[in-house]
Amino acid sequence: MLLVIDIGNTNTVMGVYDKNHLIMDWRVRTERNTTEDEFNLLVTGLFSGKGIQPKDIDRTIISSVVPPMVTILNSFCLKYLGYSPHWVDTASYTGMPILCHNPAEVGADRIVNAVAAYDKYSSSLVVIDFGTATTFDAISEKGEYLGGAISPGIMIASEALFRKASKLPRVEIFVPPESVIGKDTSSSIKAGIIFGYAGLVDGIAKRMKIEMGTNPKIIATGGLAELIHKVSETIEAVEPVLTLDGLRIISNRL
Repeated sequence: MLLVIDIGNTNTVMGVYDKNHLIMDWRVRTERNTTEDEFNLLVTGLFSGKGIQPKDIDRTIISSVVPPMVTILNSFCLKYLGYSPHWVDTASYTGMPILCHNPAEVGADRIVNAVAAYDKYSSSLVVIDFGTATTFDAISEKGEYLGGAISPGIMIASEALFRKASKLPRVEIFVPPESVIGKDTSSSIKAGIIFGYAGLVDGIAKRMKIEMGTNPKIIATGGLAELIHKVSETIEAVEPVLTLDGLRIISNRL
């Protein structure tokens, strides 16, 4: 079995594959101050719910944008799985051309998403990942990573509003508002955040489409992808496990 792990600034997503079948996946908080022993307790508890034993895992592949987690996960794999994991970056995986000024700057999660998206659709693409930051990645018809854009994530933007505007109440933003014209403060905030963010997403996606000179498929992944998909004019599909699939694909190609 294959253990895939994507470590983000806010959340860590893990999954276990039996060949190409995703048995189970989990989303947990990224804890930068954890130890390899504490991480093992977490993983063991998650595995036990599906009857998976650590000894069943014979390969592990990881993408991360949190440098302190490298030592922790290396130690966990060596101590409890008996081998070193494979870490994804532009040096360790060269299967997709990275057409950027400095390929080493491209985040591992963005590479993984691009690989998975192109493997599935085999066309030009814009991949939008709704994480701590929202990333936009452009992939050519030939499967080349062209570059992208990064904007503050919707939760970061919302938190900034709540912190700086002391009279505005915190609102839940996990359900789209019924109207862009709010009838009270809470609905006005929700409309501004969600429809405003959808406008940001659509605006960048449309500009990328023009610059690419093709008709890219616009797909989304990440925690709030489904929410923005409901109000977006450009997102065509949501791929909830895109990053995990990308890790599996890369592992199979090594």
